[in-house]
Amino acid sequence: MTTTAKPSRLTLYLKLTRMDKPIGSLLLMWPTLWGLWFAGAGKPDVLVVIIFIIGTVLMRSAGCVINDYADRDFDGHVERTKNRPMAAGLVSTREALWLATILALLAFALILPLNALTKWMSLPAVFVAASYPFTKRFLAIPQAYLGIAFGFGIPMAFAALTNSLPPLAWLLLLANVFWSVAYDTAYAMTDRADDLKIGIKTSAITFGRFDVAAIMLCHFAFLGLMAAGGWLTGRGAVYLAGLALALALMLFDQYRLIRERDPQKCFKAFLNNNHIGAVIFVSLVLDYWLH
Repeated sequence: MTTTAKPSRLTLYLKLTRMDKPIGSLLLMWPTLWGLWFAGAGKPDVLVVIIFIIGTVLMRSAGCVINDYADRDFDGHVERTKNRPMAAGLVSTREALWLATILALLAFALILPLNALTKWMSLPAVFVAASYPFTKRFLAIPQAYLGIAFGFGIPMAFAALTNSLPPLAWLLLLANVFWSVAYDTAYAMTDRADDLKIGIKTSAITFGRFDVAAIMLCHFAFLGLMAAGGWLTGRGAVYLAGLALALALMLFDQYRLIRERDPQKCFKAFLNNNHIGAVIFVSLVLDYWLH
């Protein structure tokens, strides 16, 4: 008779925080890095960059724990999420809340050396990150709220490096909202059938048969706003070339994968947004370096 070994607490916590799936951290990190490079005029303080990178990982992990806590009664009914630690009953709600609290406190400890404005900005950042999972119960497009949560590192970067919150910071945050709606709608398309059964609201359901068009329009709005940010800061040909490459990825990769609405291809499209974020960041860094 064989028995299946029970996962260790560490293994369960790593799965709960999605440390084994870095895509979320990357999609959170790219806009944060854009913000740091724009705010620092191409030369952000190295210590601030390190603080924000580590803080991004910690806050994304805390957000995943809160997400699973909020969805613990739903995840078991969704094929893709039914084996998550909380849905499977392997981690208690008390453990999850303690873990999320510890991760958030560690993230806050990181910004203690920074200015007062950055510390104050961390309060709405934590609120938005913690409340996002619950918006799926009443917001028609909760992905827009996610975009605020995933982009809040942008105004925080400006706060940390310039001790101010200029219009550029909010323009870039708005750009990230459109990008988040685009990639997370593709993600939501993979679970649409299950979400309809359990009553969760997502942009994939709200957009209905216009989902593919909505994703592409959000991608284009995102690129337009990023181009506006580049124009306002005097960015040059290298940055524009990066945006052009990102556009090509949207047209020839994203659209190709989502147009048939195949769940696996939609999930791949979601993952491939990492390439878009990386291309824009690299082009931004090179543009500042060459000019």
